[in-house]
Amino acid sequence: MPWYREAHWRILIALVVGLGYGVVAAYAGWGRFTADWIAPFGAIFFRLLLLVAVPLVLASLVTGIASLSDLNKLSRIGGKTIAIYLATTLVALLIGLTLVNVMQPGRMVPDSVRLTLQQSYQGDVASREEMAAAVSERGPLQPLVDMVPDNIIGAASDNRRMLNIVFVAMLFGVGLMLIPPERAAPLLALFESLDAVIIKIVEIVIMFAPIGVFGLIADTVTRVAGDSPADVPQLLGALGFYCLAVLIGLALQMFVVYPTLLRLFTPLTLRQFFPGMVQAQMVAFSTSSSAATLPVTMKSAQKNLGVSEEVASFVLPLGATINMDGTGLYQAVAAVFIAQTLGIPLDLPAQLTIVLMALLASIGTAAVPSAGVVMLVVILEAIGVPAAGIALILGVDRILDMSRTAANVTGDVTVAAIVAASEGQLAPVSPETRSLTKGV
Repeated sequence: MPWYREAHWRILIALVVGLGYGVVAAYAGWGRFTADWIAPFGAIFFRLLLLVAVPLVLASLVTGIASLSDLNKLSRIGGKTIAIYLATTLVALLIGLTLVNVMQPGRMVPDSVRLTLQQSYQGDVASREEMAAAVSERGPLQPLVDMVPDNIIGAASDNRRMLNIVFVAMLFGVGLMLIPPERAAPLLALFESLDAVIIKIVEIVIMFAPIGVFGLIADTVTRVAGDSPADVPQLLGALGFYCLAVLIGLALQMFVVYPTLLRLFTPLTLRQFFPGMVQAQMVAFSTSSSAATLPVTMKSAQKNLGVSEEVASFVLPLGATINMDGTGLYQAVAAVFIAQTLGIPLDLPAQLTIVLMALLASIGTAAVPSAGVVMLVVILEAIGVPAAGIALILGVDRILDMSRTAANVTGDVTVAAIVAASEGQLAPVSPETRSLTKGV
C-alpha cells in the first residue's frame, strides 16, 4: 500500500492542507465561503463523535468490568494488576494537570482570538458561572447524589450526564459478575455485540477523519482569525505549545515514572527494557491502537523481557482495555487547555472531576485510534466546558494519538513486568541472548 493511503498520513496531510487553506482563507477573506461549504463537513464529523459517546461508554465499561470475572481464578494477580494500572494512570493525570496549569498553553492564544471565542460561547460561560454558584450552595455529598440517576433513559439522552452512564455501566458490569454465568451470558453477549458494533462505527467515522479534520481546522483558523489574520501565527504557536505540554508529560511518564517503577520492583535494567519492547512501541506509534499492537506487545514481553505466559496473557489484554496512562494525561491537558482558551476558570473540584472522569473513562476507552477524543468530549461535558471547543485541538490530535498510544503500551508492559516479578515469574533476557534467539 502506498504510504499516502495509510490512515495516519492521510490525516496528517489533511491537517497540513487545512492549516494552509485556513491561513490563506483568513488573509483572502473567504470566511463566509468556508463557513458555508467547508465547515459543515467538520460539523458532521464532530456530531458523529458525539453520537457514539454514550453507547461507547456503556458497552465498553459493562463488557470490560464483566470480563474481570477472571479474578476468580487469578484474584491475586488481578488485584495487583488493576491497582497498579489505576495508580500509574493517576500519576499520569497528575503530571498532565501540573504541566498544563504551570505552562498554561491556553494563555498563549492571542487576546483578540480568546475574546472572539469567549463571545462565541458566551452563553456557555454564563451557564458555567451559574453552575459554579449553585455548586457552592450544595451540601458536600451532593456530587454523590448527582452521580446516581433516577432515570437511565433520561441520563442516556444527555451527554452532560455522562457520569450517570458511567455509574449505570459499572453497576451492570458488577451485576453481571455476581450472577451465575449461564444467566449473565445472554445480556453480556448483547453488550459485547454492541461494543463490537460501536467500535466498528468508530473505525468507520475515523475513516472520514481527514475530511472532518480539514473542515474543522480550516473553519477554526478562519473563524477565530476574523478581522485579524495576523493572529493566525500566534494561534498556531499556542497549539504547538499545547502539543509540547502533552509530549513533555508523555516523556516524563515513559522515561521517568516507568523506569523508576522498574528499578524499584523488578530486576530489569533500562538496557533490557527499552530495546526489548521498541518494536511494540513502533507498532503502537504507527497504528495508534493498543488492540492492534497487542500480539507484538505480548511477544515482546515474553520473548524479550522474560514475562511468563500466564502473566502476559492476563495482564496485557487487560491493560489494552483499562490502562490508558497516555490517553488520561492527554485528556487532562486538553480539557484544561480548552477551558483556558475559552476563558473558563476550572477550580479544584472541576479538576478533581477531570481526574475522576479520566480514571473511569480509561476503563471504557476502546483500544482503537482516536477513541480518546470521544472520551475527551465526555470529560468536557462533565466539567461544563463547551465540547465544541474540541475543534481547537482536533487538527493536531493525530501525532498526539500516536504518541499516547506508545505510552499506553509501554505502561502495559511495565505493569506486566512488575506483576511477573512479584509472582516470581520474570526471567530477564539479556540483549546478547535476545540477539542470538531473534527470529526463532
